[in-house]
Amino acid sequence: MPKVVENLTEPEVLALAIQLEEADARTYSDIADALRESHPATAETFARMQAEEVTHRRRLTALFREKFGDQLPPITRADVEGFAPRPPVWLDGKLSVEKVRDQATEMEAQTRRFYQGAASRTTDLQVRELLNALADDESGHIDAARQMREQLAPGYAAEEGRHQDSKRKKFLLEVIQPGLAGLMDGSVSTLAPIFAAAFATKNNWDAFRVGLAASIGAGISMGFAEALSDDGKLSGRGKPLIRGLACGLMTTAGGIGHTLPFLVPQRTPGDPRAFEIATLLALLVVAVELAAISWIRHRYMQSPWLIAAIQVVVGGLIVLLAGILIGS
Repeated sequence: MPKVVENLTEPEVLALAIQLEEADARTYSDIADALRESHPATAETFARMQAEEVTHRRRLTALFREKFGDQLPPITRADVEGFAPRPPVWLDGKLSVEKVRDQATEMEAQTRRFYQGAASRTTDLQVRELLNALADDESGHIDAARQMREQLAPGYAAEEGRHQDSKRKKFLLEVIQPGLAGLMDGSVSTLAPIFAAAFATKNNWDAFRVGLAASIGAGISMGFAEALSDDGKLSGRGKPLIRGLACGLMTTAGGIGHTLPFLVPQRTPGDPRAFEIATLLALLVVAVELAAISWIRHRYMQSPWLIAAIQVVVGGLIVLLAGILIGS
């Protein structure tokens, strides 16, 4: 059955305090290591807090050895009521700065409550003075953890901005850029074979099969080309697999979009009405695709809206007319 703090002996109080400081120091070390690359200023703060916890442990150990010798009583956090379970930091997967700051605040508050409660009950002056001093130090850690978010010292506000910029750049290079290249290739390059087949055969089903083959083939080709172009280590363009998937899938999507209208059934071979409907729908889809490409270039690549639209539309029209002329 768990003990209550009020019933702990002085050796048990010091032994538990030593264990708490060891655990807190280990946690702060793990947090500092996890955040060192993405949030160096925050990591440095946790490294300093870890060093202070090590100092606390040494002071507690020295006092225990002086009064009670070298044998610690077998007591842990789990043996005392009021201590919430604390899973290792690495179990949380990817850590956010907000999460570790909240965790540090709760850790320090819990340890401070223990020191204050134990100090108020001990009759040994040295033990009481040390526990009160450590409680004051933990209060300082709580204030530091709470103020991290509002820190205006060089590094804190800037590091958040740099981290967000880095994430945006990675997303741009790893997903948006290859995806846009794929969408442009699929939407534009497949226009010629689809419309050439459509106008040559006047058969919707034949045009659909040509478009499907062209879209899937282009998607596979573009996906492999993007993934194998570089491993991303030197260029900083991210993981080849993600880039390849983004490029390949968007290439296929770009071609499939104006291929699907040719599923409009023809009652008789060469049914002109059904062919006209399918062709009109395909042209409307092409217009939507080209507008989407222009918007993505404007939104993520900072291309002027008018210039992006003109470049995409002109290129698409040239390829479209080439396909119609070849098939006519």
